[in-house]
Amino acid sequence: MNESKLLDLLDQVCRGSVPPDQALERLRTLPFAEAGEVLADTHRVIRQGFPEAVYAAGKTLTQTSDALTALVGAHGCALATRVSIETAALLLQRFPTGSYDGVSRLYRIGQMGGSFRSATVAVVCAGTSDLPVAEEAAQTLEFAGARVSRFTDVGVAGLHRLMARLDDLRGASVVIAIAGMEGALPSVLGGLVAAPVIAVPTSVGYGANLGGISALLGMLNSCASGLTVVNIDNGFGAAVAALRVLNLMAKG
Repeated sequence: MNESKLLDLLDQVCRGSVPPDQALERLRTLPFAEAGEVLADTHRVIRQGFPEAVYAAGKTLTQTSDALTALVGAHGCALATRVSIETAALLLQRFPTGSYDGVSRLYRIGQMGGSFRSATVAVVCAGTSDLPVAEEAAQTLEFAGARVSRFTDVGVAGLHRLMARLDDLRGASVVIAIAGMEGALPSVLGGLVAAPVIAVPTSVGYGANLGGISALLGMLNSCASGLTVVNIDNGFGAAVAALRVLNLMAKG
């Protein structure tokens, strides 16, 4: 159940078309739904504006499938992250209406009903090696109904590439900046645009990159004030952070 369905149910109770005891019965499954070993948090979309997503890495096929089944039953749509090609092939047999993207490793069933027509999120990545994280962010946003503008391969080693897109970037409501190596891109963007900048360090880089820790520390120590930093390779988390901003904007 999402917020609009809950409001509709309350309206039906108010109008007398649904008896309170029937409404209570429908609300009994609101906080969570039990499916096998999974307890799906079906109330999260009402609390936070975005439903629970299934983190598939480390889960069995049955656990992933049960979680998706519960979430689709509650919301009519579901999203799984970090899905392997092998798991995706089996999920497509169980959920033939779903779709899998091998770059982002997202498995999507349906789409949320949200729309942010007046707002655009710019997803900017330093290099094509960062695309898996960038696409995880971009496609999570699109699952939620947000508009996304992609800017690829505009790292600071060739700063003219970024500056050529500056007018477009300044038109975005939120900017997600994704970079590995030394992680300089978000700092540069943070000094050039007024919109909130959400920085995502990636594990891309040579040995001293330390699996993304160098980029993470660089972003945390940015001299561009107000930069928000999420965890290494966490494109999904950056997208949900951007959606929280858009939800506040939509409420005026």
